[in-house]
Amino acid sequence: MKSKFIKLYLRLAIALSFLSAVADRFGIWPAEVSVWGNWQSFVDYTAVINPWMPVSIIPALAAIATFAEIVFGLFLLIGFKTELIAKLSGVLMLIFALSMTFSIGIKSGFDYSVFSASAAAFGLSLLKEKYLEVDSVLGKRSR
Repeated sequence: MKSKFIKLYLRLAIALSFLSAVADRFGIWPAEVSVWGNWQSFVDYTAVINPWMPVSIIPALAAIATFAEIVFGLFLLIGFKTELIAKLSGVLMLIFALSMTFSIGIKSGFDYSVFSASAAAFGLSLLKEKYLEVDSVLGKRSR
């Protein structure tokens, strides 16, 4: 398989995973497949995996994580600043994985494939060839 197709697959898989998680916390997914199902449940989960944070900061932390997932998801979907956004996505998911590990145990990070997704994002950041990316159009314009 050519690396450009692998890169596209990684971009779409990571982007759609972020956007799916956001859709879940806003109640867009049906209850039978939902993890959180609503914003408050997600905020409560944010508190569970961040027990060292003051309770007053938890809603802001949940909002920041959600905002980052929306931006990263959309940017990866269209291929905008792919290398940077992939690295930031890898860091964000590694933070999630470590938070899960230190608060509820390492099994959760593996069960939800957060370590794998983080590694995939870091791998994506190393693939330089552009394919179906806004970056390739913007790169041609700046020459």
